[in-house]
Order: sequence, then structure tokens, then C-alpha cells
Amino acid sequence: MSRMNSFSSSPSTLILGVPMIAIAALLPIFVSDSYTMHSLTMILYFAYMATAWNFVCGYVGQLSLGHAVFSGMAGYVTVLLFTMFGISPWLGMLAGGGFAALLSLAIGYPTFKLKGPYFTLTTIAFAEIVRIWFENTDDFLGIPLKGAQGLVVPPSELGGLAYQFEGKMPYYYIALVMLVLVLLATIALERSRLGYYLKAIRGDQNGAEALGVNPTRCSLIALAASAFMTGLGGAFYAQFFRYINPERNMSIEFSLDVALMAIVGGQGTVLGPMLGALVLHPIAEFSRTYLGGTFLGLHLVIYGVILIIAVLYFPKGIIAPIDRWLRKRIAQGGAKK
Repeated sequence: MSRMNSFSSSPSTLILGVPMIAIAALLPIFVSDSYTMHSLTMILYFAYMATAWNFVCGYVGQLSLGHAVFSGMAGYVTVLLFTMFGISPWLGMLAGGGFAALLSLAIGYPTFKLKGPYFTLTTIAFAEIVRIWFENTDDFLGIPLKGAQGLVVPPSELGGLAYQFEGKMPYYYIALVMLVLVLLATIALERSRLGYYLKAIRGDQNGAEALGVNPTRCSLIALAASAFMTGLGGAFYAQFFRYINPERNMSIEFSLDVALMAIVGGQGTVLGPMLGALVLHPIAEFSRTYLGGTFLGLHLVIYGVILIIAVLYFPKGIIAPIDRWLRKRIAQGGAKK
């Protein structure tokens, strides 16, 4: 038990996390059709994005509904570096992530010092302003943004070196590796001094500040890390679809999807956002595919119902009852010994 606690505060992290990743690694062996592989890749992608969102919103307690701007901007940077200068997206995604991190500092520095919901309102407003500007701008300082039309990633003879692969499987494994890395980063955050500071800030910011913790500095570090990882996800998305535009990559709907996955799964935990993506994305995909033509917007109604149920019966996310059951079983096993 002590060994498990030293690994993570949640028993599900080790007991469920390792088998789930192992199953995900073996799953493509049994999948042959492209559509299913595409859907599985998107589940991993959203699990990654929800976990990156959780870095600041789950541990700091500041609700961001504008993370799409970090994803979209990093995606644009990656595509433009490739189309204009021939820089490989493998390097461009790092530049895009760095740009997203700098952008997050510009947003967070003035708003983290304010009380109340100002950070949330600022993220929504900023993301929408950027999206509208991109949709109405064809060219900026010689940079072809092409407005609402968006940018197409041209095919390259370099193949994998240019982040372009035949079939969906390579992208699936890239998304899986990214998810594993962000999960390990979350575990490292939980065990670090910064992680304890962030939990203290979320619990009682004034009390943490009285003990010598700098809330603004710690929150900005978490926000920059979250934006950087979100930017990497945005770059992956652009390369996976080989296309990027403001409506798809910077919409508030995207930000809401990611936030809801983390909240329903259990924000402030390692596996919660991943479980939220595993539950919500297939539901959204099913409703869009089979009900979208007849009942437009029904998936948003379904999301609302799921959120109401989660708030009423699982206020700490669906990971909470799983953790309680696992702790009970571990305690019973220890008592028998």
C-alpha cells in the first residue's frame, strides 16, 4: 500500500492505468478498418488534450474555456513553418508549443492576479477574438492565413520525416505515446513541490500565500506547461487531418469538449480526464454520425444531460467511486493478511 501511495495518491493510477495503456498498445492488432482506427486515434487525442487541460484547471482550480486558442495557434505555426520554410512538423510542433506557452503567459499574467471568474471570461473572450480575426484575415504581414478557408498541408516525399504516413496506425501510436508522456508528466507534477503548491493554492489561495507560496508564479508555470502540451496536440491534429482552419481548431465547442471530458472524468487526478474522453468522445461521435442529420445539435443536449448526471451523482468525477472501491478492496486484502 505504501509503495502505491508513493507512486500516486490515486490507486487507480497504477491498477487501471498500466493495463489500459497495455490494451491500447495491442488494440490495433485486432482492428482492420480505417474508420475504427480513426475513431480510436481521436479518443487518444482527446484523452491527451483533456489531460493537458487538467494541468492548470484541475490542479490550480482556474477554469479555462479557451484552450482551443493554444491548440489552433500551435497548429497554424507548425503548418506555416512547413509550407513556407520547409521545416519538418516534428520540429515545428515544438515551436508551436513554445508559442502557445508564451501566449498563455500573456493571458495569465494580468488575469491570475484578479479574483473571481475573470480568468475564465478572459480565456473565452481572447479565444473568440483570435478565431474571428483568423476567419477574416487572408494575409498578415506576408503570411498567408487564407481566412476561413484555412491551410492545407501539402504532401511531401519525405513521408514520416514530414509527419506524413500511409494509413492511420502510425498516428494512433504517436497519439498513444503523447498520452503516456502527458500522464507521466501529471504523475511527476503530483509528486513535485510545484504540485503541492498548486493543490494548496486551489484549496486556499490566501492561506498558501501566507505560507510563502507565490500563487501567480506557480499558476503561470502550470498554465504555460498546459498550453505547451495543448499546442503539441494542436500540431498533431493539423498533421493528422493535413488541414487546419479557425472554425475547426479554435472553436469554443472544442474548448468545451476538452473541459467536459476532464470534469466528468475527474479533474485534478491522473486518469480522470482520460476516462472522461473514453466515455464522452464515443457518445459524441455516435450522436453526430447517426443523429446529427436529423437532430442537429443533439450531441450538445446529450453532453448537457451527462454533465448534469455527473455533477449530481459524481461531483468529483467518475474516477472517484472507482478509487473508493479500489481502496476498499486493497484495505480488505490487507486485513486478511
